[in-house]
Amino acid sequence: MASLTGAIDTLLVVGGAGTRAAATDQQLLGQVRRLAQRSRRIASVCTGTFVLAAAGLLDDRRVTTHWGYGASLAAEFPSVTVDPAPLYIRDGNVYTSAGVTSALDLTLALIEDDHGPTLAREVARELVTYLHRPADQAQISTFLAAPPPSNRLVRDLLAHITANLAGDLSPPALAARARVTTRHLNRLFATHLGTTPARAVRVARTEAAAHLVRASELSLAAVARRCGFRSATTLRQAFLDHYGVSGDKIRKMADMPRPLEPENAKTPLA
Repeated sequence: MASLTGAIDTLLVVGGAGTRAAATDQQLLGQVRRLAQRSRRIASVCTGTFVLAAAGLLDDRRVTTHWGYGASLAAEFPSVTVDPAPLYIRDGNVYTSAGVTSALDLTLALIEDDHGPTLAREVARELVTYLHRPADQAQISTFLAAPPPSNRLVRDLLAHITANLAGDLSPPALAARARVTTRHLNRLFATHLGTTPARAVRVARTEAAAHLVRASELSLAAVARRCGFRSATTLRQAFLDHYGVSGDKIRKMADMPRPLEPENAKTPLA
C-alpha cells in the first residue's frame, strides 16, 4: 500500500473478520488517508465503513453499513450520521454499502455512473443478479427483520399470505381461514406483528412486486395482477408508501424492457 503512487480512480475498503482490528491500526489508517487524497471516489463494503470512519473520512457524512453494526458504528463515531437501513448511500464522492450482496448493487451503481445504464444492465445479466435495486431499498424484508412470530396461527397465516398474493387476503377471509373472528385476528396481528392484517398483506404484496419489477420483464400492470393489486396505479402508490420511490422510478432504475404478458388477465382481489 505504501508503494502506491499517482492518481487512484476508486479506493474501496472491504469489511470482514479483521475490520475492527484494522480500524485501530494507525499505520494502516494513515495509508488509507493518504490514498483517499489521491482518489476520485472512496467506497466501503459492509464493516469496511469502520476503517473509513476511523480514518476520519466519514465525519459529517451520512453513511450505511451492515444493519447488525449500525448501532456500534454510531456509538464509536458520533460525528458520523449512520443510517443502517439503505443498501448503499452516496454522500459526495464517498459511497458506503451494507452487507455482502449490497456490494453488487453498489458496483452496478458505480458502473452506471461511469458508463451508463446499458453496460450496468449487461453486467447484471452476466452476474445473474438484480438489474439495479434502489439505494434506499431497505436491507431487510419486513418478514426477515425479526424472528418468526411465536404464535403458530400467525405464522401459518403469513405463509398463506406470501403463497397466495393474488387471492382474497381480506381480514374476513383470513379470519375464516384461521377459524377466528375478525376482531381476534386483529388482536393476534397487533400482538405478534405490531401491525394489522391488512397492512401485513399490503407489505407482503409490495415487497413481492418490487422483486418482480426488478427481476422480470413484466409491466407494472402485470406485476400488479400477480401480486394482488387492483391496478398499476395502486401498485405505484404502494411503492411510494413503502419505499418512498415511485413505481416508475423503480422501473427506470431497473432499466427493463416492457412486458410480454397480455393486459387482459384476470384482475385479482386487492
